[in-house]
Amino acid sequence: MNEPARESVGEPALVALRGAFFAYEEGPPVFSGLDFGIREGRALALLGRNGSGKTTLMRLLSGGLRPGDGRLTVEGRPVTYDRKGLTRLRTTVQLVVQDPDDQLFAASVAQDVSFGPLNLGLPDDEVRARVDEALTALDIAALADRPTHLLSYGQRKRTAIAGAVAMRPRVLVLDEPTAGLDPDGQERLLTTLDGLRTAGTTVVMATHDVDLALRWADDVALLTASGAHTGPAAVMLARTDLLARAGLRLPWGVAVTRLLREQGLLDDTAAGPGTPEELAALFPYTPVERPG
Repeated sequence: MNEPARESVGEPALVALRGAFFAYEEGPPVFSGLDFGIREGRALALLGRNGSGKTTLMRLLSGGLRPGDGRLTVEGRPVTYDRKGLTRLRTTVQLVVQDPDDQLFAASVAQDVSFGPLNLGLPDDEVRARVDEALTALDIAALADRPTHLLSYGQRKRTAIAGAVAMRPRVLVLDEPTAGLDPDGQERLLTTLDGLRTAGTTVVMATHDVDLALRWADDVALLTASGAHTGPAAVMLARTDLLARAGLRLPWGVAVTRLLREQGLLDDTAAGPGTPEELAALFPYTPVERPG
């Protein structure tokens, strides 16, 4: 039985699947009776083992797939899968796939980023404004005229995200956005995503990295064979039962926090460290001077 998407009183889901069923042709059901919601203004991490349905769920939310039963809603209104309904959905939700090469096709960065706004039939000056805004937000304005085939992997990732941002969606859904990036590239991308969130974009990230989810997300959705289990990140990522069913390990920060509390080194009400750097800040090293 699926747990319903968590919605506090007065905080309905902006985008939601209700009672959704989906199966690929001649395959077993991926979802049956799925309830899942995205709350506006919350950073949501989507986690689960390979084959748990993360990519399918993201494509259902963005309109790339259609549920065989149930419904997709935006602000409580059912989505229609005609041209008008899908245009409305795609100006609300944008999906960026894991491999940027599956998304980039234009000759230059600016041309690629302009594709979505042009398809909306916007005037040229509005398209240029959106492209400039998206390139600046992703810190790739200097690459506007660069041929896409000459971009590094990290630059291609940013260009793919910029193409989605240029649509000015309320929800940006990212499939493994940090995969393939070195640590510096990951941190730069997370800083960029924080900037988008500050500007009002709700960000959903699919990831296998429980440590990243713990320090980045407000909410976490764990996909198991019984459905989607959603709640506050710190609570969900301490649920060893659900983590095991989702094929995930306990986050480093949760394990360390438990150990510190067991040893009386951290108050029960204090926030635990999410990274080694935060642990070092809690217990700064003081060299011991040895006599003579």
